[in-house]
Amino acid sequence: MTAPKDRNNQFDLFIPLMRDVALKDQRETMERPFFSLQKRKRLKPIEYRSGDGEVAVKVEAVPAYGMATIWDADILIWAASALNRIKAEGRNDVPRSLKVTAYDLLRSIQRDTGGKDYNDLKAALDRLQTTTISTSIRAKKGRDRRFSWLDSWEVEVDPVTEKPIALKITLSDWVYEGIINEKSVLTMHPDYFHLSGGLERAIYRIARKHAGDQDEGWTCRVSLLHEKTGSDSVPKEFNRMMRKIVEANELPEYDLSYVTAGDGSPAVRFIRRSAVERVQIQAELEAEDATRRRREREDRRADEVDGLLDPWAKRRVT
Repeated sequence: MTAPKDRNNQFDLFIPLMRDVALKDQRETMERPFFSLQKRKRLKPIEYRSGDGEVAVKVEAVPAYGMATIWDADILIWAASALNRIKAEGRNDVPRSLKVTAYDLLRSIQRDTGGKDYNDLKAALDRLQTTTISTSIRAKKGRDRRFSWLDSWEVEVDPVTEKPIALKITLSDWVYEGIINEKSVLTMHPDYFHLSGGLERAIYRIARKHAGDQDEGWTCRVSLLHEKTGSDSVPKEFNRMMRKIVEANELPEYDLSYVTAGDGSPAVRFIRRSAVERVQIQAELEAEDATRRRREREDRRADEVDGLLDPWAKRRVT
């Protein structure tokens, strides 16, 4: 097969599989509600405003397709990971349009490759293109930016055989800018794709953004988690689901526990398991050191007592 003469076409075609690259996600979308957490069609808009009023997000769906889900966002994670790999290689012409076979894309985001999976992929791409977001993030003050996740997507076919040869996916400017800017993405654990629940996925993304690798971890009120996830569950039901997630404690990387916030409200503490292990090791070392010091004190005291007793023993002998 002769290599294409157009360097950009050749450049776009070879997008690495996810297993060959570090998994990346956009910081700005990890801690706020940009996606539906249910696989059923959601038409109710998501409306979010941060406590300080600085950040606003509004997500709206087209009735024919429904809102983009947190599973659809796996395609954006694939794109962020692929573009980050291209940046790391030192290339200057990082493309906004990516080409990949549907088979490779499904494998990269750890999906099956049966007929239903190809149909689900098409539906996901439709939702990513038709869902609209209005946000103050990266917008001029007082002027929100409005965009969709994808500007377009299409199936390219062989001009001779008319068989599909690639998917061409074009990211929107807002998404593209958020990926290529410095320090705009975070590494995620590969087991993220194994999380079956939408809320679990949202909670992991929030924890990864805020808790990071802090030794002391990060604590968040359950009510604030409710806002950040964009869940349409009533508070009582959300609390029940959160308690179930905390009790299972199966999120990648992070250890979860229920605590009480300063205002007395229920909260969840997230701490990276590696940090927990470091704390445990440190506690064990400190315990061993304390035991050693106690024994040294006991030995010194025994020597002092022996020193006091010896003269009396000599007197009695005399």
